[in-house]
Amino acid sequence: MDLEKKTKWSSAGALIALGIVYGDIGTSPLYTMNSILNSARSTQHLNEFVIGSVSLVFWTLMLITTIKYVLIALRADNHGEGGIFALYSRVQSVNKKWLLIPALIGGSALLADGTLTPAVTVTTAIEGLKGQGFGILSFPNDQFIVMVTVTVILVIIFTFQRAGTKKIGNLFGPVMLVWFLFIGFFGLINIFSDLSILKALSPVYAIQVLMSPENKTGIFILGSVFLATTGAEALYSDMGHVGKHNIYISWPFVYTMLILNYMGQGAWIMTHSSQANLLKQASNPFFEILPHSWRLVGVILATLAAVIASQALISGAYTLVSEAINLKVIPRLRTFYPSDARGQMYIATVNWILCVIGLIIVWVFQTSHNMEAAYGLSITITMLMTTVLLFEFVRKYQSSLVASLFAIVFGFIEVVFLIASLGKFLHGGYATLIIMLAILIMMTVWFYGNKRREQIAKKDDYLSLRDYRKQLVNLSEDENEPLFATNLVYIANVHQNYMLKRSVIYSLIGSKPKRAAVYWFVTVREATDPYEKSYAVDMMGTTNMVHVTFRLGFKVEPQIHLYIKQIANDLIKKEVLKPQFPRYAIDKHGSVSDFKYVIANQYSADLLRLPNIHPWDRFLIGGRLWLQGHTVKPSSFYGLELSDVIEETVPLFLDNNKKVKLIQSDLKNVVKKDND
Repeated sequence: MDLEKKTKWSSAGALIALGIVYGDIGTSPLYTMNSILNSARSTQHLNEFVIGSVSLVFWTLMLITTIKYVLIALRADNHGEGGIFALYSRVQSVNKKWLLIPALIGGSALLADGTLTPAVTVTTAIEGLKGQGFGILSFPNDQFIVMVTVTVILVIIFTFQRAGTKKIGNLFGPVMLVWFLFIGFFGLINIFSDLSILKALSPVYAIQVLMSPENKTGIFILGSVFLATTGAEALYSDMGHVGKHNIYISWPFVYTMLILNYMGQGAWIMTHSSQANLLKQASNPFFEILPHSWRLVGVILATLAAVIASQALISGAYTLVSEAINLKVIPRLRTFYPSDARGQMYIATVNWILCVIGLIIVWVFQTSHNMEAAYGLSITITMLMTTVLLFEFVRKYQSSLVASLFAIVFGFIEVVFLIASLGKFLHGGYATLIIMLAILIMMTVWFYGNKRREQIAKKDDYLSLRDYRKQLVNLSEDENEPLFATNLVYIANVHQNYMLKRSVIYSLIGSKPKRAAVYWFVTVREATDPYEKSYAVDMMGTTNMVHVTFRLGFKVEPQIHLYIKQIANDLIKKEVLKPQFPRYAIDKHGSVSDFKYVIANQYSADLLRLPNIHPWDRFLIGGRLWLQGHTVKPSSFYGLELSDVIEETVPLFLDNNKKVKLIQSDLKNVVKKDND
């Protein structure tokens, strides 16, 4: 689906949106009401507690999901793309560099909390089989079997990621359509068992339950209520896959089905308030509202919906990490594209980290009830950081008064939810916060380590390419020097006034000059448009020196070798470059000869010999270099795996002002002193 098509809505597009966007929020009825029941003091006055709780769910979905994300956040797209990093790209400016901080915090929190999604949704779905009998089939009430089943399902989900989801993804929409109709239908049927549940539409009951003595956890009940809207961020993050208009048209249907199911669960709880073990997590209200003959169907649909929710989370994690890589806040990772479909990618490192963490969560927490206690804490942080960035967006296009009103209202709501969710810390929320902190440290080290290295580097660590232009022209024409390569390409960041690192000049004309017919200097910059692939060429007043500046969006796979070859052909056709006439080539009529790429790798040994560097800077720079050495090589990241690449090791810092003065001594005197 290209960008032009995504700007319009269609029934097919809305159906696809059901399968891609709503997996997480669509499976929240599996565990939300079950978690809310933990806050009920007793079954004596359960009705007012349930009505108030369902009212909280209704208005949480209305305020956060509908108003904030659907009506406001979807407008803050970056050329059709959404998500916290796309939002940061939209509002960043030279004078507001601090906006990167909420983007980093929000992005790390989103990735951390997402590690629980596959585990909690699949586990809750499979637990619906515990103790159930269907004809000759019966399922034991054994949590060990549930854990093994969930493990097998999760391993299968993550194993098949490399194959891509283009074909199976076409089934996600219809399956989720059936799922929403299923939960909405049985929710509606159960509403008629106690129509007083319709009082939940009034916000008065939502406020009352927060202060009700029947609510033993007080404001901390919001930690459970928040589970109903944990997938709201996905509506914004996955906007680029389906288009905002398809979300606009599909969300009212999804919202209606969700509320019908929550009300149906609430009505069932009120009609079974006399049940002795109702508050002891002996049964899940989601499955209890289903007739026994439909229970197996419900479990199968719930499992399929959980798989789709997991798939959406995994694909979203790939997209988030890919955006972060191109924003230079996460180390380069090897990315595989299983199909030509836009947005289809596979990052093995991310995939298996999510898999391992998910499996650990299953075996440590064991039950969905325990996982619910840990779920949702980090996502409140993400939502709060999104509000900070949206405030800048609203202020950019509206008045400061409107922006301030937005920030106050939603900032207050989300701070309250964050405070309420902090109660989950000791019950497992620490797990996601530890993961979030680890990701945040990595992002901080990677981004600010490079910034501090550039700031500490002395001005004479950079030289102007213009000053060496004549030497390179002469070197290119000097037949006394052996030809190193026809086209010699340096992946080097060329700054204003053609300033680039001294190490590049040293590599070219140092101890062994590298003669080439054409010298290429490549600068890669991030474009505002996520799908932009553009370039600019500067010949620097010569016929053999080419400075190419690429502007690539964060959705574009860097394939520098293919791009350079295309540019070379274009320049030769325009007679800017001379034809190179390769003597041996597959294409007999080819006009471009061989290419050799040079990439400089820095080493950190000189950090040890520089005592004046602050320990914090030493940590940031050394940490970045360590990450750089343990992630994908630049040659792989730039699509040069099959090209002729030379990786040269250069010092991290060059200290050219340090002069060493030697004193000459008379050799006879030295020998005489040694003999004495």
